[in-house]
Amino acid sequence: MEDKQIVERILSGETELYADIVRRYQQIVANLTYKLAGNKLELDEVTQQVFVELYSALPRFRFDSKLSSFIYRITVNVVCKMMNKSRRFVSADQDDYRPEQPSTDRNAEQQMIYDEQMQQLREAIGRLKDEQRTALVLFSFENFSYNDIADVMQCSLSKVESLIFRAKKNLAKEIKQ
Repeated sequence: MEDKQIVERILSGETELYADIVRRYQQIVANLTYKLAGNKLELDEVTQQVFVELYSALPRFRFDSKLSSFIYRITVNVVCKMMNKSRRFVSADQDDYRPEQPSTDRNAEQQMIYDEQMQQLREAIGRLKDEQRTALVLFSFENFSYNDIADVMQCSLSKVESLIFRAKKNLAKEIKQ
């Protein structure tokens, strides 16, 4: 069943179908949350909050964009709100989540170097301003077009271009240090 049909049926009273939306998008929300916040937030808590807010927001969804864009927008908002509201950090040994990654043929030493570089990159991305980080993650890791990013972030195309440009520039400075 298509997203539009499921949403229409949920709104007409078949609320049990909401579980299909959760199953369909749960991993996407978790991956985006991890890419935006690293291990600074409890992924389960954020994911749950995203789907609570999505359920409340469904009546406002107008089908002028994809449901996935609507979910990305809510996820970005929830992550930013939770990061700003509660500055708690999860220690690295509690962080058992890793986004889905393709398998590689690295030896142990190469994998250690790669893991260390990825950790440094995640930390540098985490130090970017919220809007820059969001635009960069959606563009670089989620392969969103500038138009899709503008839709998710509810801003102009020129602002997206500027955010990504500044994010790349600031990220390059962070990595050099």
